[in-house]
Amino acid sequence: MSLSNSDQQVLNRVFNPEMPYEQSEAAAGQPLSDTELEIADMTEEERDRLSESKKLEVEAIHAIERGDLSGGLDSLNRCVSLTPHRASGYNNRAQALQLRGDRRGALDDLESALRLSRGSGRVACQALTQRGVIRRAEGRDDEARQDFEAAARLGGPFAKQMLVEMNPYAALCNQMLREVIGQLSRPSDSAEDCSS
Repeated sequence: MSLSNSDQQVLNRVFNPEMPYEQSEAAAGQPLSDTELEIADMTEEERDRLSESKKLEVEAIHAIERGDLSGGLDSLNRCVSLTPHRASGYNNRAQALQLRGDRRGALDDLESALRLSRGSGRVACQALTQRGVIRRAEGRDDEARQDFEAAARLGGPFAKQMLVEMNPYAALCNQMLREVIGQLSRPSDSAEDCSS
């Protein structure tokens, strides 16, 4: 399975929270997740489980990037089993399930990610965006718009872009602009008359 550049960018946005690109915008001003705040209070065993869980997420990303979606899902399943209180594992597994075509499973995991993240932080922003994409694909535009609005409030640049795209006035303006640019780019008869 070969991933398109767009698919690769989506995977990077979802699976690589440490990437310095747009996600830094999404994370700006966001509180630390509960897991990050509680690390200091964890036992050594709990920290080891968290560390293993994060390794499994990275393993899953690499497997999916190689085209091994099944192997990636196996790693994400182990990640969620190991740390069922972490929203990130559910969010990442939802993306993999979506790539497999399992929208129902993806939506279930996104609900878990949103519940565990309490609707705030980077994971919530990503989960809301993913859910918005699924709902839009299902023709549930009002619900998708609500998800994109919530994700945009959390700083999600892709969600902001989707809101502009879904705005009927913006779509009309874009169509009119394309028509004007198209007319301007075609040589006109009057321009030929002026050159003689």
